[in-house]
Amino acid sequence: MEQARDRERFSEDVARALQALDSLKREVHGVVVGQDSLLDGMLIALLCGGHVLLEGVPGLAKTLCATSMARALDAGFRRVQFTPDLLPGDLLGTEIFNPQTGQFFTRQGPIFTHVLLADEINRAPAKVQSALLEAMQERQVTIGGQTYAIEEPFLVIATQNPIEQEGTYPLPEAQVDRFLLKLKVDYPAPEEELQIVDRMAFSRPDIRVQPVLGPQDVLGMRHVADLIHVEGRIKEYALEIVRRTRPPRSAELQLDHLIEWGASPRATMYLVMAARARALLDGRTYVIPDDVKAVAPDVLRHRLILSFEAEAEGVQPDTVVERILSAAPVR
Repeated sequence: MEQARDRERFSEDVARALQALDSLKREVHGVVVGQDSLLDGMLIALLCGGHVLLEGVPGLAKTLCATSMARALDAGFRRVQFTPDLLPGDLLGTEIFNPQTGQFFTRQGPIFTHVLLADEINRAPAKVQSALLEAMQERQVTIGGQTYAIEEPFLVIATQNPIEQEGTYPLPEAQVDRFLLKLKVDYPAPEEELQIVDRMAFSRPDIRVQPVLGPQDVLGMRHVADLIHVEGRIKEYALEIVRRTRPPRSAELQLDHLIEWGASPRATMYLVMAARARALLDGRTYVIPDDVKAVAPDVLRHRLILSFEAEAEGVQPDTVVERILSAAPVR
């Protein structure tokens, strides 16, 4: 009897969280046309406490989507344009000497916010990239021997341009692995692009986003997402998908010549977490195999290191993931 009441209360919690998420999406879509998968990916990362790497050409509303979501959440937002001359202190903060008092004081950098847009992260040198990724992982920053916690929720949305490679510093594989998802942002459909023109083709577009949730609401929804039920067979299914990126399982699919290194156990963990968030976005209290399938490309595409042969043949990570998903049995 008590278990039945607990299940009923949890179902109500999921329904309330879904209603809040839907109101957030409606508010953002009042400004952003289309880009449903982009917004869903950001929300999944927010619910999981992870971070997002976006890849797409300029002008696809990546910044607009991030700023609109932050405003709808009534959350702090900062945007940092990464450049080759950026220093770690420009991002994290630094100690400044006050000649009037003869003492140093700490000026916190733009990383102390809820939503940080790291624009063109691959244009900054490795020292800045590692400083950012360390803060992403540890949720804290050390300045002058003093450690400062970063307030939750904390979401880093990093972008990189897939076209321009001149003057860039590609992220090392070990650092890319710290991102929960890598989302590929594509061009809008023709009818969506017409809506964009009707809405935004003005010298000063009327962009208004009203707060519908708060940072504490996000923390509450994270707790609900953590309680989404995942059966053992679903966890085994997620594990089987990840194991098929590694030898000897990759050899069974004739993928061993395409994959230099497979995904780490972090991929399995993130796959289950993202599947929970996907189930919550669908209003379910449990995860189904389709949830795992839906998030697998975004979780795995940046964790597969392809071989030289695969690059020479023009094979993309998404193609490899698709072959793995089509062959992995649903238990």
